[in-house]
Amino acid sequence: MDSAVPGAAFVAQTGGTEVAAVAVTTLGALARHLESQGLTSETAGSEHTPICGVNTLEDAAEGEISFLSNPRYRQLALESKASALIVGTDVDLSFRIPTLRCKDPYAALTMAAIHIHGYRRHPQWGISERATVAPSASIGDGASIAGGATIEEHVVIGRNAVVYPGTYVGRNVTIGDDVVLYPNVTIYEQCVLGHRVTVHAGSIIGEDGLGYAPLEGKWLKIPQVGHVVIGDDVEIGANCAIDRATMGTTRIGTGTKFSNLIAIGHGAKVGEDCMLVALVGIAGSTVVGRHVTIAGQAGVIGHIRVGDDVQIGAQSGVTDSLEAGSKVLGSPAVPIGDAKRQFLLVKRLPQMKERIRVLEGEVRELRRTLEEHTERTGSASGE
Repeated sequence: MDSAVPGAAFVAQTGGTEVAAVAVTTLGALARHLESQGLTSETAGSEHTPICGVNTLEDAAEGEISFLSNPRYRQLALESKASALIVGTDVDLSFRIPTLRCKDPYAALTMAAIHIHGYRRHPQWGISERATVAPSASIGDGASIAGGATIEEHVVIGRNAVVYPGTYVGRNVTIGDDVVLYPNVTIYEQCVLGHRVTVHAGSIIGEDGLGYAPLEGKWLKIPQVGHVVIGDDVEIGANCAIDRATMGTTRIGTGTKFSNLIAIGHGAKVGEDCMLVALVGIAGSTVVGRHVTIAGQAGVIGHIRVGDDVQIGAQSGVTDSLEAGSKVLGSPAVPIGDAKRQFLLVKRLPQMKERIRVLEGEVRELRRTLEEHTERTGSASGE
């Protein structure tokens, strides 16, 4: 890291737990770092401004840098106590504090956070005497297995893996290098995790799916003899559940990221580099393409296909296959333009109801007038 200030690098200690190292840098040094990462930027104000952290506009304090990409938050930026701001090139604003201007301020802030804070540093336990590790398990060099973790027979764990307390790894599981399993993760037997996979606390991989056959008014359990395969660089949030396949494989593609409380049904296939937000559910045997984004509380029924680069809006209910590049919203999910028009009509229903009531009254009056006119005309003709 670029430590332009004396005594720059240090490691914070909180309650005995080691957290990420922090590097104190300067605005100019940070701009040069971004340049080295392919992000061109321009600075305004003192390049020697010390920067020791990143934070939101509301919470930033002296020594921290924040970002502004939307002019709507101009007032927050003006009131912020940050020592510097990262702003977009299309933000035409002047500030009393130094700024770093670039095309993608969000990416710049991410790189700044990595540069200054780094990622979480995991404890190095080695293999704790309080861990339960089967004799036939193979543990790679540099791995850390915490006390209270259980590693069953014939498990293979790669180099530099970290297994936190309370985690259970079942028989014949294979785990790659640099994997992190946070507390109370459960990996059922025969599942496979690739390299650099992170599974957050409370998640379960490989539990039985909802597999039952109806028989004489009862449900007969189908043996779930498949497994789960998770690709490299996947991150699974807290309290997620990924069912093992009834037969074959439930698969999560390389680079895919899950938020919390995600449920994946048995035999589903999720492609590479997908993003699933909290409370998403994908039913069994559905195939999801690559780089698909599914927003919070959306549900996808089973046995359909979702094409590449599809975007599914929050709380959508997908009931049919979607072509590549589709953007859908609503329940049942429809093209996003149609959904917005439907929502607008729903918002107008009270006014439309009142207008219909008025029109019905006018029609009744017209009918009454017409009937009276007809009666008068008929009477005049009969005279």
